[in-house]
Amino acid sequence: MPNLAALLQQHLATPDKVLYRQWRDGAWRDHTAGDIAALAGRWQRAFRGHGLNPGDRVAIALKNGMDWWAVDLAAQGLGLVTVPLYPDDNAENWAWILADSGSRLLVTENARLLPALAGLMTEPPTVVCLQENAPPPALPARGWLPDQGEFTVADLPAASLATLVYTSGTTGRPKGVMLSHGNILANVDAVLEVVTLNDDLLISILPLAHMFERTCGYYAPLKAGVPVAAMRSINQLAEDLAELRPTVMIAVPRVFERFLKRIEQALARSPLKLVLFRLTVAVGWRRFQGRASLPERALHPLLRRLVARPLLQRLGGRLRLPVVGGAPVELRIAKTFIGLGLNLIHGYGLTEASPVVAANREGDNDPATVGRPVKGVEVKVNDAHELLVRGPSVMQGYWNRPDATAAAIGPEGWLNTGDQADLRDGRIAIKGRTKDILVLSNGEKLPPADLETAVLDDPVFEQVMAVGEGRPYLILLAVSREPDEKVLLKRANAQLRHFPRHVRVRRVLSLREPWTVDNGLLTPTLKVKRAELLKRFREEIEETYRQGIRTV
Repeated sequence: MPNLAALLQQHLATPDKVLYRQWRDGAWRDHTAGDIAALAGRWQRAFRGHGLNPGDRVAIALKNGMDWWAVDLAAQGLGLVTVPLYPDDNAENWAWILADSGSRLLVTENARLLPALAGLMTEPPTVVCLQENAPPPALPARGWLPDQGEFTVADLPAASLATLVYTSGTTGRPKGVMLSHGNILANVDAVLEVVTLNDDLLISILPLAHMFERTCGYYAPLKAGVPVAAMRSINQLAEDLAELRPTVMIAVPRVFERFLKRIEQALARSPLKLVLFRLTVAVGWRRFQGRASLPERALHPLLRRLVARPLLQRLGGRLRLPVVGGAPVELRIAKTFIGLGLNLIHGYGLTEASPVVAANREGDNDPATVGRPVKGVEVKVNDAHELLVRGPSVMQGYWNRPDATAAAIGPEGWLNTGDQADLRDGRIAIKGRTKDILVLSNGEKLPPADLETAVLDDPVFEQVMAVGEGRPYLILLAVSREPDEKVLLKRANAQLRHFPRHVRVRRVLSLREPWTVDNGLLTPTLKVKRAELLKRFREEIEETYRQGIRTV
């Protein structure tokens, strides 16, 4: 049955099977297939009572956990279309997505954005809020949901629209990517050929509004019948890893960067420990490559026991498969974790492909590439070295944007990813992007041209360029006569107040010399030479990142 909700239905013959784990009332609680079906059934009864019909859109602005999973499964089972929102986004972005999608209902965690939302929308959707004392016109979920309801799964055509996932473009407002039940289910099958899930426990870290988490960390384990635990917060991740002891972790590079940084900071206090750490990584990496010498092979078990194992205990001690995607991973990060004995798997995808296009495999891992295409996906490179993708997981198009759809998908069904790539013996090596967009190491995407235009509306800035590709946060190169970085930070972010919340500048590198054609930093048509600026100020940029975030 081509319905995502059937992934749960298959487990109802064994309703006591544990599928989820969540922190509630001061402890980790297990939730069974029967539990999630009962909750989803209540939501379905409420959706019907509200007059929702197949094809109607339901927006979800919730934290990862039982409520997100239940609302989504309930909607999918009825043939409704879910529209995920980031709970910590701003009201302007919510208002745009809700209006563009025509969402009839919004299910939200709390009432934080509701006053602002009411002022931005002439016809806001009905709002159901998990917060018990949510002010009118929001409806508290406890009173809106019936006490019980039967979970049902409609038999749908595979092409039935399942979700609209809004993704940032290079310019303008986010576009709604239309993904069908068939699109996502094809990608789920492909993912489960890349990774084997058996007696495992996954930890859910990335927001479920992110398609990487949704397909790989929610639908795929649900099909495999493997439990998923929702972390409490990123600040409690270390504690959650120690208590949950997951075996599989799906995350963006930033999570692994933070873990490695903490290790290096701790080891910096002991020169001997730092030397042993580096030796362990080097020997482990050469062993992974099959190039370890006989003495290194003999030394490896000792280094693993004395150095690697205690460090990996910080990830719970049972982690066997870290999967990283959503942004490019620095080869140094991959080498370090592989050297410590974790077979870190790096993949590549985009929302428009549901999202996984390619991945390394557990027994076929080349971290200098993003691996081979997954099952059912074809790839090729055009004359402009752009990666093209075709297959059953490629989107139906952009919601209400036939022009954008035609620009992205050719007449033969090839999706232009906008990413520059080489094909090496069947593997894909991503070289950069044709489209002007930055991807931070936490997977967040932002159009630098829009950001720079907004900042330049403040006359204190003469010229600016955003920097952040593969980095943990955004910094700004700025030609300005104002020497005080705190002033520049405050004024830059004031110009970005209407952007999504992740689009914020954390440091400003103030420069006095203007960028000109003569000094090689502008083209003859007065466009900024981004690559040249990054090269020219490489040391200053690196030092700024080493210093870390500066608060205003």
